[in-house]
Amino acid sequence: MWTLPRTRFAYCNGSSSSDDKEIAVNIGGVRLVLCGDILNRYPDSRLAELVNCSTRSFDVISSLCDDYDPGKREFYFDRDPDSFKCIVEVYYFGEIHMKRGICPICFIKEMEFWKIDLSYLDECCKSNLTEKEEELAEIADKVKLILDDLDCDPNVSRTERWQKFLWKFMEKPESSLPARVIAVVSFLFILVSSVVMCLGTIPDLQVEDSEGNRVEHPTLDAIETACIGWFTVEYVLRLASSPNKVRFVLSFMNMIDFLAILPFYVVLVLTYLGTAMMELANVQQAVQALRIMRIARIFKLARHSSGLQTLTYALKRSFKELGLLLMYMGVGIFVFSALGYTMEQSHPETLFRSIPQSFWWAIITMTTVGYGDIYPKTTLGRCNAAISFLCGVIAIALPIHPIINNFVIYYNKQKVLETAAKHELELMELRELELAVRSSSPHRTEREPVKKKSLT
Repeated sequence: MWTLPRTRFAYCNGSSSSDDKEIAVNIGGVRLVLCGDILNRYPDSRLAELVNCSTRSFDVISSLCDDYDPGKREFYFDRDPDSFKCIVEVYYFGEIHMKRGICPICFIKEMEFWKIDLSYLDECCKSNLTEKEEELAEIADKVKLILDDLDCDPNVSRTERWQKFLWKFMEKPESSLPARVIAVVSFLFILVSSVVMCLGTIPDLQVEDSEGNRVEHPTLDAIETACIGWFTVEYVLRLASSPNKVRFVLSFMNMIDFLAILPFYVVLVLTYLGTAMMELANVQQAVQALRIMRIARIFKLARHSSGLQTLTYALKRSFKELGLLLMYMGVGIFVFSALGYTMEQSHPETLFRSIPQSFWWAIITMTTVGYGDIYPKTTLGRCNAAISFLCGVIAIALPIHPIINNFVIYYNKQKVLETAAKHELELMELRELELAVRSSSPHRTEREPVKKKSLT
């Protein structure tokens, strides 16, 4: 039997009146004797109703508990005893603390069964409940997406059916083997395009045009054009099959895809039409500037890498830590650059010409790079450099652990959500199979009445 602390406000003193209001409850095989005076502090709760109706009607009693033994005056409940041990504390302390290891969602259902308001749950437990509800919402979203992929509504038109098929084909590699092949081909095109962009800058692989300017080799240019053609077709097909065009266009990754192909067409327009509107030198400068934007296509790899996506989300969740890092570094750079300029100003061959120029020295020193293009020459300046080096190491190391922790938490959370979504789908399949079996055998669905102990 559990031993609960005696309340400091009221307690049962063993008198006959209090004995009449004492009830014995059996929660999942664990017996507990409770005082009616304490239970009546919350008259709307199930236990208080049980105390007040125990001498009236057995029909009411049977509606409040699972079984009742009139000889022992013991009420039976097929509920979780660990959750009840936490819930019963509300009668003694006025608040409820949920123990670690108890599912918050199941605990809320237990509180609803015992008719205890959620406002009595402690704030720390409410935050845990909020996190669990968010996880369940994410699981529901994942299950909904999977069901949408598996759903084949015969009422939809052929156009909608083809649009959905094309969306799965281009956007979801796990849906089929051809979709996985398309994802691999897209990944290879991204790698080839990035390699071609790098090779095009090698002077030995460049050729001279009619005006004597060095340009990319025609072979590399042809490969670049083929890659851009693939990216364009892929983007157009994904946009055409997207169920929400506005959301698709405003998505961050889709913006990167658009910026990866935009420079090619802008350069094409400027090359053939720009000379008629502006000078050739300005057109060439604009073309060179736009070619630099081709580096955006390397970010397309994040679409095919769950690790890069996880890192991106972890960095988003670590904005506070990254802000602290920048603040620490900013303060240190300003302080040590000013000290370095002041200490080195008296040296005849000083390299610290001004405080803004000293910012560069402070940056490369605190980040432990140390190019050696600017360095202190006085004793005090070298001491200042040593201190700035140590402070830089500490400032960089402090926020690293929270960022790594956010990455691990998010990665593990995604794995748990995927597993939970798969389990939810398996349960749904089992329920559908059970319903099918019951519908095929109607005589098996009739349940026999539960035999309970006599209430008379």
